Amino acid sequence: MEKAGFGTLLISVAFLAMLACSIALVAGFFGTLHPAFDSFSHFRVHLAVLMALCALPLLATTFRLQAAVALLFAVAAFATTSGSLSFSRLWPVQAAYEAKNEDRAIYKLLQMNLRYDNPTPKKVLSLIGRTNPDVITLDEVSAMWATELGYISSAYPYRILCPYPNKIFGVALLSRRPFAAGTEPRCERRGAMATATVDFGGIDVDVAAIHLSWPWPREQYWQIGELTEPLSALGETAIMAGDCNAAPWSAAVRRVAALGGLTVMPSAGPTWIHIRLPDFLRRFAGLPIDQVFSKGGVTIHSATRLEDTGSDHLPVMVEFSLRLNQQKPLDEHETATAAIVQTGKTPG
Repeated sequence: MEKAGFGTLLISVAFLAMLACSIALVAGFFGTLHPAFDSFSHFRVHLAVLMALCALPLLATTFRLQAAVALLFAVAAFATTSGSLSFSRLWPVQAAYEAKNEDRAIYKLLQMNLRYDNPTPKKVLSLIGRTNPDVITLDEVSAMWATELGYISSAYPYRILCPYPNKIFGVALLSRRPFAAGTEPRCERRGAMATATVDFGGIDVDVAAIHLSWPWPREQYWQIGELTEPLSALGETAIMAGDCNAAPWSAAVRRVAALGGLTVMPSAGPTWIHIRLPDFLRRFAGLPIDQVFSKGGVTIHSATRLEDTGSDHLPVMVEFSLRLNQQKPLDEHETATAAIVQTGKTPG
């Protein structure tokens, strides 16, 4: 009798856990209604796996129907994060990385959340020296990092550092390539975003570094609203990277993309886990919260997570190329002028 009672208790616990995971999963799909719901969306993969694990043993019980439905829901929820099915992309994203074109120069962008108190800053500087990216977007640029980044000022003379009010979560943008003539780099007023127009071999590209706060109940939702102006001010061709503290399928990331007219790069994979947990667990079960956005003439070719540098985030190296934007539509005056040039006759 005691064994039967214990078995019944285990079944009940598994069913309740499965039910709790399903409620959290459903809530995550309604992130546009309230940021509290969106907070669940970042853990969609974890919740889907947990729900499936709870459902599997229930297939041999009287809850088999509910368990089967839960398994189907878990698979469907997981599919919305993987991009493996055509209907899983419910917002504008780049469908896949594009093959390199040998006729175009390939550039590299390195995205890193440095961690404000990183005990091994020389690992970061070593990685930058070995990979030699064209531009670098950085988060959690504390006062310590302002000093450390000074050691590579000769290699990256074009830069802007934007301090955050707490002097910890600032952003920075470093470039080997010059800023476009007649332009000045700029900081969002609270230091959550840095933007500069970089000259890539004669093509001007707006490059931005962004760092969002934690999701609800923290201030992420309100912070995105405050970034409306700098996001909407990005030029026709732009690339932006940063620690969004949000998964690529979340309402928060979709909102950032919409405000900037950007598309979200396919995720490079999990990049963050608590600092005390091992790196292998981060790569397998962490959260993919370091995002890259682009628009216009930017073509993304690849994104790779690099080695641990002492932060709770993994660095992400992105390879991209640039193409000249299609010629803008001619207005009425330009059309008439073009017709005169081509035919030698005045229209009408």
